[in-house]
Amino acid sequence: MPTTLSVATPAGHHLAASLYAPDKPPEKAVLIAPATGIGRRFYHAFAEYLARQGYGVLSFDFQGVGDSLAGKLRDCPASLVSWGANDLPAALDELTRQFPASTYHLIGHSAGGQLPGLMPNAARLSSLLAVAGSSGCLANMPASYRPRAELFMRVIIPVGNALTGVSRTDLVGMGGPLPREAGAQWARWCLGRGYVETGFGREVGLHCYDTLDIPSLWVNASDDEIAVDANVNDMIRVFTKMAPRAEKLTLNPAEHGLKSIGHMGFFKRGSQVLWPLASGWLERQQ
Repeated sequence: MPTTLSVATPAGHHLAASLYAPDKPPEKAVLIAPATGIGRRFYHAFAEYLARQGYGVLSFDFQGVGDSLAGKLRDCPASLVSWGANDLPAALDELTRQFPASTYHLIGHSAGGQLPGLMPNAARLSSLLAVAGSSGCLANMPASYRPRAELFMRVIIPVGNALTGVSRTDLVGMGGPLPREAGAQWARWCLGRGYVETGFGREVGLHCYDTLDIPSLWVNASDDEIAVDANVNDMIRVFTKMAPRAEKLTLNPAEHGLKSIGHMGFFKRGSQVLWPLASGWLERQQ
């Protein structure tokens, strides 16, 4: 079982985290960065797998999600920007404290692979593996899915924020409810292009999207209606230094004996046939 930690952030709040330590000091340590509204327990089986392969692992809940919610959700000030600029760096700092002799690698799911360019300490990362990481641009989504996405971003999030002070993303099965500003930014960024790029010069000030230069692998699934190829490419291009050598891999569920993968399936216990793709990538990194 993992060790439960409380990780302090530069903004003064604390994050609930789980530490998975292998049998001997690891050469490589992995930070699992979650998708929007998804708690760290969703990644438990995958984190255990990595630890059995000899990697040190830290997973965590973003502020306002899971065990990192303190007080009432409507009072939580968290945003996508604060998740990238405060929470991710604090989690990486904790990973380096726990495994000081390792190199550090980020495996990000959806938002977890989109936000590293906001990390002031991102240069300490040796690689990025983004699963279902994309710009989430509604204009690129399949016509059959776009009306649902439009309703979600243009109606459910703003109405929930106005009536309850909370983004009720749980009403459409998109993780748990979110702090007001996290949901509002999510909607704004997905209605634009380049996701976080939509906020450059406004809510996004300092960032390293134009300087971060590490090996990256971008994994999506052929049955994912959000992280379609056009949106994966749209997100990769925002990492301007990293983009020229970014690797991409699209998974077909049938080719791996799976009925579906979609946006969430890679990390589910039933998809563990896919996990050697992640550990194999890590093995090839320095």
